[in-house]
Amino acid sequence: MAQLTSKQRLGQARRTFFERGAAPVGQVPDTILQSWRRCQQLGLTAQNRPAMEPVPDLRLREMRERHEKLWRLARAELDGLRGDAVATGSIVLLTDDEGWILDAEGSTGFLDKAGRVALMPGACWSENRVGTNAIGTAIVEGRGVEVRGGEHYFDPHGILSCSAAPIFDPFGQLVGVLDISGDASVPQLHALGLARLAVANIEHRYFDDGIKGCELLRLHHAPALLGTAREGLLAFRGGRLVAANRVGLHLFGLERGDLGRTQYPQLFAEALTRLRDDGMLLDRQGRALHGRVDDDDSQRPKRPPTRAPITVSAAARGLGADAPLFDAALETDLQRACRVLNAGLPVLVQGETGTGKEVFARELHRRSARAGKPFVAVNCAALPEGLIEAELFGYEDGAFTGARRQGNPGLLRQADGGVLFLDEIGDMPLALQPRLLRVLQERELTPLGGGKPLKLDFALICATHRDLEEAIQAGRFRPDLFYRIAHHGVRIAPLREAGECTELVAALWQRIAAGRELDEAALARLAAYPWPGNLRQLAACLRTLVALSEPDQRIDVELLPAYLRCGERAGTTAPVPVPAAASAAGEAINDLDAITQTVMREALVMCHGNVAQAAKRLGISRSTLYRRLGSDPRGLDPRRLQ
Repeated sequence: MAQLTSKQRLGQARRTFFERGAAPVGQVPDTILQSWRRCQQLGLTAQNRPAMEPVPDLRLREMRERHEKLWRLARAELDGLRGDAVATGSIVLLTDDEGWILDAEGSTGFLDKAGRVALMPGACWSENRVGTNAIGTAIVEGRGVEVRGGEHYFDPHGILSCSAAPIFDPFGQLVGVLDISGDASVPQLHALGLARLAVANIEHRYFDDGIKGCELLRLHHAPALLGTAREGLLAFRGGRLVAANRVGLHLFGLERGDLGRTQYPQLFAEALTRLRDDGMLLDRQGRALHGRVDDDDSQRPKRPPTRAPITVSAAARGLGADAPLFDAALETDLQRACRVLNAGLPVLVQGETGTGKEVFARELHRRSARAGKPFVAVNCAALPEGLIEAELFGYEDGAFTGARRQGNPGLLRQADGGVLFLDEIGDMPLALQPRLLRVLQERELTPLGGGKPLKLDFALICATHRDLEEAIQAGRFRPDLFYRIAHHGVRIAPLREAGECTELVAALWQRIAAGRELDEAALARLAAYPWPGNLRQLAACLRTLVALSEPDQRIDVELLPAYLRCGERAGTTAPVPVPAAASAAGEAINDLDAITQTVMREALVMCHGNVAQAAKRLGISRSTLYRRLGSDPRGLDPRRLQ
């Protein structure tokens, strides 16, 4: 039997739901199915044409005046997307928080067609009025939504393919939606990604317009992203987090509901003066964040400068607890890698998560002949889905539907003259690897949409926690790309290979203790633990001990986290043993994955299945915990972790 087309499968799903009353699970996205169910419970009839006459012009003007700030901050995005919307027969819409369309730009031909279903200014596209649609469903879901053709609840709306992203103000309140709509018969491959990028710019402008009475932190792990819509923004008033953008919340695993309830010390291990003085700050997990502070009296309604500040390396300011220790062996590795990099050859840094690969790369950049040039860090595993190629290689005006009128230079071009750091290169999608290989071989870039090839000049550092040779055997990584990036390899060893690490713990503690002391028993526990999160987890643990204690206090075993105290025996101060599952395996103690998963499962049990608490105890992010245990057959169910 021939495979059904997507249109046929969707028609089958509609018959299953609307005619037979069954749930077409797996035939339509869960978001669409849940929306259909909500609409059905409201008594909406899919075969009818909903009554949705636009409001009179006077009422529309009143709406626009009421939402003047939203319209003003979104205007640049509407203008930027208009040209290509005209060329591709689509439209860009701006609505308020209830789904009332405030403005529309784009193809007049499609605007006329959309007008037949009242997709025009003055009409309301809330889900309870118009059924499943990208605007209304995005408002309900609070996230970006695509609704294609027959996925719309009402039959007449099947002519549309719509992608919408909600807009939130700095305080986490929904203020509107940006939507890109076109003909359902024309693929809209990048529409949702472009809507999200436009919304990120709009939300960024809300902060540039001023947050009264707040200290505004502009932060990111990658200095090159400071001053762009991809920087993290967090506003504190009296030490309390009152406003943040999506990136800022994501950096700390927060939700919008955490605004107003989160205190500065819960997020950062250092005083704000560190960011003012050094342009860098360590969070509670020991991660380095670059940026600056905008006080209320320094804010202006304008974009911040896009030039990234000069980054002062760990070696130049005195190593922080999160940085790898540049002992004799690592110092030799740095010197050799620097000679290789200066010779125009790539360097591959390998090591487990938390060992400090990016810190090593930044120090390598600082010591290289390109120290005064850009350092552009690209996380190959975190580029926006659906826009990876456009973000990395850039695109020309009109490259695809909704592309910015002036195009986008791309991250590779930003590294011209400096150092390009491709982090997590082992996670780069296989389909993208051939094009990257071509750029690395020819040092020439042709943006999406064509145009004149551009010559590039950058030094290359790559990093990964994966075994690339194993990935090659599994068909996940191209061997020709591996041989192109692996001219010189550096391996940063995990902490467990150091054996007894009493001196290491003592040295790190001395850097941050601020007068506090570790007693011998506590030091022994810390030194004996295998630290699956490596230096990052150890540094986070030590900084937590500092935060929980007073100056001049002596830290004993009782103040250590539960996962370090679980091996305590009455009347003894023996160091905590490795997890039982690992010790029972004998030689398997060197199997990091087994140790890591055992420790993570035990932390979940102690926290009664609370992922956020378990991640905090381990000094890792929730996403890491989900990723590492998501592949475990027992998953994250605390009843099955006992």
